[in-house]
Amino acid sequence: MAITDIPEFAHLSESDIEALGAELEQIRQDIIGSLGERDAAYIHNTIRFQRGLEIAARALLLVGSRNRTAWAIGAGTLGVAKIVENMELGHNIMHGQWDWMNDPEIHSTTWEWDIVGTAEHWKQTHNYIHHKYTNIVGLDDDVGYGVLRVTRDQRWHPFYYGNIAYNAALALLFQWGVGIQHLELGKVAKGRDDRRETMSKLSLFAKKAGRQLAKDYVFYPLLSGKGWKSTATANLVANGIRNVWTNAVIFCGHFPDGAEKFTKKDVENETQAEWYLRQMLGSANITGGPVVDFMSGNLSYQIEHHIYPDMSSNRLAEASIRVREVCRKYDLPYVAGPLPVQYFKTWRTIAKLSLPNHMLRDTTDDAPETHSERMFADLPKPLPAVEGQRAGLKTALQHHRATRRARTVAAVA
Repeated sequence: MAITDIPEFAHLSESDIEALGAELEQIRQDIIGSLGERDAAYIHNTIRFQRGLEIAARALLLVGSRNRTAWAIGAGTLGVAKIVENMELGHNIMHGQWDWMNDPEIHSTTWEWDIVGTAEHWKQTHNYIHHKYTNIVGLDDDVGYGVLRVTRDQRWHPFYYGNIAYNAALALLFQWGVGIQHLELGKVAKGRDDRRETMSKLSLFAKKAGRQLAKDYVFYPLLSGKGWKSTATANLVANGIRNVWTNAVIFCGHFPDGAEKFTKKDVENETQAEWYLRQMLGSANITGGPVVDFMSGNLSYQIEHHIYPDMSSNRLAEASIRVREVCRKYDLPYVAGPLPVQYFKTWRTIAKLSLPNHMLRDTTDDAPETHSERMFADLPKPLPAVEGQRAGLKTALQHHRATRRARTVAAVA
């Protein structure tokens, strides 16, 4: 089962959690209170860089799409431009991270991104539902996106034998998955939707998707004249590059080992401090340096982004230093790893969970992708700790792993 009692799982008292929340809130206030010209220059420079990159790619494809080298460079460059627009610009601007500038062109209420889904729909499903109910089974639609089984708390059906194929398709077509998520097609198929509202949503989505398709596969190809087929193919490849990369970054932040899942019980009377703690436990970071940070829209700091969704993305690295210290102080794990490792773990989970639970080795309370407070039932209370240091979740996990290894050795012997 997913975690049903977060304080017990985290080995923190109510006062501990409130103190932790106060420290995390202080970090937020310190950084957001220091935003200024340097940060404004960053977002303006990023917009100029992205637009320059896209113009260069479009121009190259316009005049040279029939040349293989020009085609490859143009398609790749356009893919990078689309990644930057979606990740570092669209995602973050629509989160309200730059609203403090009061610039009507760089504002969460006016920005529309280069993707088939509408900004209006995405802000509802992502900013509100996902960030409020992060990784809560049954409330957060991002837990499996209505297609994948990513935790043993999701009841298995034969449909999930196709888990790997579904994820491959979702990665290649990710912008479409994001675009239709707000339509709640599962409810539509079961007749549980408000049909008038559904038709309104569908109309908005169809108009936006139509404009995107016309731009990438009609307008720009026609400008290329005889090379229209090559330009259309380059645009298709660029969209594919953006889709796969975006899927990888997002999945690495939510589904590798150590990114916990929760039950609906967890949000009953949840305080701000408890929300902070849940965000920390349910997220994972990517290590990789400045290039990975920029190309991921700084979602390489997914833990910090989930704690501070409206914090300007260029300051998340700064926040991460202090958040790590808070984790050390309260003996909490800080889940992070290289993108290839984290992405492999998500695929491993998706592959395993294509099978029913009785075919899997680990239990529903103690598996790499699904933990609960019951995994610590056999550990001593209180946990032994080094003098002057707290014995919290990180220590509990270490003792638990040691106990499992000892049992395995004893069984083999």
